[in-house]
Amino acid sequence: MSKNDIADWRPEDDGFWNTVGKAIAYRNLWISIPALLCGFAVWGMWGIIAVQMLNLGFPFSQAELFTLTAIAGIAGATMRIPASFLIRLAGGRNTIFLTTSMLLAPAIGTGIVLQHKDWPLWAFQLMALWSGVGGGNFASSMSNISGFFPKRLQGTALGLNAGLGNFGVTTMQIVIPLVMTLPLLGALGGAPELLLKDSGWIFGKIAAGTPTWIQNAGFAWVFSLIPLGALCWFGMSNLKTVSPDTGSPLVAFAKITYLYTLAFVPTIFMLWLYLPKPTGLGLLSMWVAIPLDIIMALTVMRLAAFGEMKEGVKKQFAIFKNKHTWSLTALYIVTFGSFIGFSMALPLAMKVIFGISHVAGPNGVMQHTLNNPNAPTVLAYAWIGPFVGAAVRPVGGWISDKVGGSIVTQLISAVMVFASVAVGYVMQQAYGSATPEQYFPTFMGLMVLLFAASGIGNGSTFRSVGVIFDRQQAGPVLGWTSAVAAYGAFIAPVLIGEQIKAGTPQLAFYGFAAFYAVCLVLNWWFYLRRGAEIKNP
Repeated sequence: MSKNDIADWRPEDDGFWNTVGKAIAYRNLWISIPALLCGFAVWGMWGIIAVQMLNLGFPFSQAELFTLTAIAGIAGATMRIPASFLIRLAGGRNTIFLTTSMLLAPAIGTGIVLQHKDWPLWAFQLMALWSGVGGGNFASSMSNISGFFPKRLQGTALGLNAGLGNFGVTTMQIVIPLVMTLPLLGALGGAPELLLKDSGWIFGKIAAGTPTWIQNAGFAWVFSLIPLGALCWFGMSNLKTVSPDTGSPLVAFAKITYLYTLAFVPTIFMLWLYLPKPTGLGLLSMWVAIPLDIIMALTVMRLAAFGEMKEGVKKQFAIFKNKHTWSLTALYIVTFGSFIGFSMALPLAMKVIFGISHVAGPNGVMQHTLNNPNAPTVLAYAWIGPFVGAAVRPVGGWISDKVGGSIVTQLISAVMVFASVAVGYVMQQAYGSATPEQYFPTFMGLMVLLFAASGIGNGSTFRSVGVIFDRQQAGPVLGWTSAVAAYGAFIAPVLIGEQIKAGTPQLAFYGFAAFYAVCLVLNWWFYLRRGAEIKNP
């Protein structure tokens, strides 16, 4: 057995924890965080890339650019379904090493396609699909870290892993606009394009006509992924108490690759049915496409598993018989689904709503075609909300460890109902104004409030999962709930994009508010009312 395989693991034993377990657990946590950060960065990068493609004059409509963020979103969500089972089947060290190394493919591939403005839309959609590997990593990462820590520290440990890992979204939104302005790889990195419209980054505006290496949005991650892969391999551990039958590393890698490949099959089929021509058939609505994708992914996993994998998958499917799996899935959609959905959708939405003057034409019909000279610099502000949401996530876990997860979830759900209604109203006003920039400060303030509430709620929901479920099931439940919630990265870009196109952007946020209100009642019924089966976990 390798020195990285640990057969004796008793984190609830204080003596073992203080003498042996604590150092090992935190070493795995500190390596897990930057690996997860890079996963989020690669998964979420299409939200920023789409904005810059618009600024560079790529020959695609706003609706087509929204599909790039949506495709990355749904691919990452679907990848989380098999990823939630990987730790038990393949081991933590094996899984985190390989899935982190897999990110090199979409990073390099994205850098290549972005050098070819004349390539067809499907080439860019394929790279967005491949970037979903980064989204899948969250489920395996959280499942892995859950096994290392005692229950009393679940909220804090998972909050740190998720919260600091979520900084990948913010890191990406800061790093990508910066590296696009630099010849990062010299002659090897390809030639720049000239900006046709003003762009920006964290420190302000970048003027039209500036040379821009958009391909660096992909290439830049290679510099961190290679050393991180080595760190995962030499520094992380497989817990044999959680993953007893991983086999050799090569066998474990084969299991991971096989299950991830299976996840791509239903996603590609569903997108073919959902996406409009020429990429797909345009037959399904989003609300049919998502459950179809989930059902197909689970069915494929169940039918295609064989040998020891079949028994392992069967055991993990037991989580679906527990009603708390379903209630916590809904609550996690409120928190993480909102965080990742808004992170994906808002850069382009801000560009369309506040970057254009909305004026009435001669026949009274609202026109949205004039560039707004006073528009805020989107890329200078897009990172703020995700930064706040990620920063407060560990705080949410820590508070929940002190006062209980469901109380915190109830409070943030109420805040999100209010903030969503208010955001919808402000968007409506901006979309009907010739000077939409006057509404931007209020919009940003409300969005930061939404991100903060969703971040705190992430920590509280993790706490509840760690308390309600035993150690064998907590990891898969965390993986499953995070998988379903990640469909927010598909829903938000599609819903916001559709409502902007229809001229009613406020309806998207009114719909979010209605869902949050339903989940507020759900949380009270299961965990806070008198007579609740499990009180304030």
